[in-house]
Amino acid sequence: MKKILILQGNPKKDSLCGLLAKTYYEEAKKQYDVKLIEIKDLKFELNLYVGYKEDQGLEPDLKNAQNAILEAEHIVFIFPNWWSTMPALLKGFLDRVFLPSFAFKYRSNSPLPEKLLKGRSARIIITMDAPQWYYKWFNKAPGLNALKIGTLEFSGIAPVKSTCLGPVRKAPQKRIDNFIQIVKALGAKGL
Repeated sequence: MKKILILQGNPKKDSLCGLLAKTYYEEAKKQYDVKLIEIKDLKFELNLYVGYKEDQGLEPDLKNAQNAILEAEHIVFIFPNWWSTMPALLKGFLDRVFLPSFAFKYRSNSPLPEKLLKGRSARIIITMDAPQWYYKWFNKAPGLNALKIGTLEFSGIAPVKSTCLGPVRKAPQKRIDNFIQIVKALGAKGL
């Protein structure tokens, strides 16, 4: 049975991202082994204040998250687009969890890392106030690219697919319902 991990990165309580994460979870659990982590509920220091020079140590919630990532075959990230990127909560989580010797390993004979998370795929679902075309063509999708290329593919996770949902601001219920149906279909297929 395919193992799926959902990482919900909106720090707000009762958010659209939270609803979409629960929708994906409920649909996927019908035929897959699924785990949902609400990053806002984890207890951890947000900042990687020592960089990679020394071991900051992992709080139990972050160690559990690393174990869930290692067990997963497919990882779904759901978060809002804030200032063309991800919320600080999700960025801090990535900084603290996707560490050298867990996600990648530096090599002395190459500028390219050894990718330690190969064998996993990912889906990035981003909600946004801007129209999708504006985010992708004018803003150049910086938050999506930072996560997809700079973190996931750098660590060996591939393929990485994305779904951008917007505009959300002042969206009629019909549009929100459509977003829910899109995520429900992704969950049903384990994509």
